[in-house]
Amino acid sequence: MKFDLIVLGSGPGGYVAAIRAAQLGLKTAIVEKENLGGVCLNWGCIPTKALLKSAQVFEYLNHAEDYGLNAEGVKADFTKVIGRSRDVAAGMSKGVQFLMKKNDIKVIEGTGKLIRGKQVEVTKEGGSTETVGADHIIIATGGRSKELPHIPIDGKKVIGYREAMTLQKQPKSMVVMGAGAIGVEFAYFYSALGTEVTIVEFLEQGLLPREDKDISRELGKIFKKKGVKVMANSAVENVSTKGNGVQVTVKSRKDESVTEIECDILLSATGVTANIENIGLETLGIKTDQGLIQVDEFYQTNVAGIYAIGDVTPGPALAHVASAEGIICVEKIAGHHPQPLNYGNVPSCTYCVPEVDSVGMTEAAAKEAGYDVRVGKFPFSASGKAKAAGNPEGFTKVIYDAKYGELLGAHLIGSNVTEMIAEIVAARNLETTGKEIIKSVHPHPTMSEAIMEATAAAYDEVIHL
Repeated sequence: MKFDLIVLGSGPGGYVAAIRAAQLGLKTAIVEKENLGGVCLNWGCIPTKALLKSAQVFEYLNHAEDYGLNAEGVKADFTKVIGRSRDVAAGMSKGVQFLMKKNDIKVIEGTGKLIRGKQVEVTKEGGSTETVGADHIIIATGGRSKELPHIPIDGKKVIGYREAMTLQKQPKSMVVMGAGAIGVEFAYFYSALGTEVTIVEFLEQGLLPREDKDISRELGKIFKKKGVKVMANSAVENVSTKGNGVQVTVKSRKDESVTEIECDILLSATGVTANIENIGLETLGIKTDQGLIQVDEFYQTNVAGIYAIGDVTPGPALAHVASAEGIICVEKIAGHHPQPLNYGNVPSCTYCVPEVDSVGMTEAAAKEAGYDVRVGKFPFSASGKAKAAGNPEGFTKVIYDAKYGELLGAHLIGSNVTEMIAEIVAARNLETTGKEIIKSVHPHPTMSEAIMEATAAAYDEVIHL
């Protein structure tokens, strides 16, 4: 079979690229070895949000009296919580199947490998092979949990994010290695359901170390109240799985003191490794660097007609980034003239409670870049909507260039703030100034008023502080 485009992998980069290609009139096929939707839909973005929602509802029920309600005998059924998450993922995967049929995209089940002549050899589950060709091929094979050499994942006592979503029994205690988005989200989920959680983070800043320092500090305070222990500036030196549980040796990078922790489960959340093994890169001479495929601004590799998007490339390993890259790549293939992706305006979201999101520069990065900045903060404790909802924790922080009013960055921590960050992304994309944000009437009462109020604070015009 011959196609205009073949996509290897059906995650949020691959399936979105395939749909856009079909819309542009390209005869398209997608190769997937497991489930349509990839890791994000089946084992990442979507099912984790289902888990987190269950944990949030459980917390609400346990604090029903705060809302003048009485809810007695509330218990968490861990098996049902996990089951609901899997059902949500399965339903979304069926949705992608529908989209493939709707757009007349050929789905080829099996493991794809690049071979010469712009062809893909697909190995079926039983071992048989099928060869398909195309004028253009996009590699979108995604990533998996990163393993540290001295701490291999056995899938039982030492687990990655995939196993964390399908444990048959809730652990009484857990050590989470890594305080990035994945680690923080799972720490919140298990802690909310009653698991004793300790987070070990290598970097000194602690929780979400790549976020603005004010955000990390605030989340650390809130997690401490929730009973989550955080060991920042520390490293897991050794792990033993002998006996019933896990013995974790943690060493402080500050004073080199050693702490021994016994737990039921160690969750490795130290990052993502690209799935680029055994897909034929060497056969075609496709260049890689530090385990990632090298591409130009339109995702062309050094081999004509072969492209790569998503977690296998040097950009941020985020679902929305992969989707955006896929659309840009396909539009370029189809002869359009898309703009390269502005990675400086890509939002980052973490879905623990409270949620965290950001876009653009941190305050420290802006100052380091030489900007004279105006910084405004507005706490949700001063927000009528947040107080009425019983969620006064957190704040909105905005950073502006003092000279021209350019919106350099924004950082939010609070209830449901991931639904607010798109306003900042759009404003930055439109080169909106601080004064224009202040004059944009925000509805009252809403959480989004905090963006206007924080901006007003940066210009000494805040009303409600």
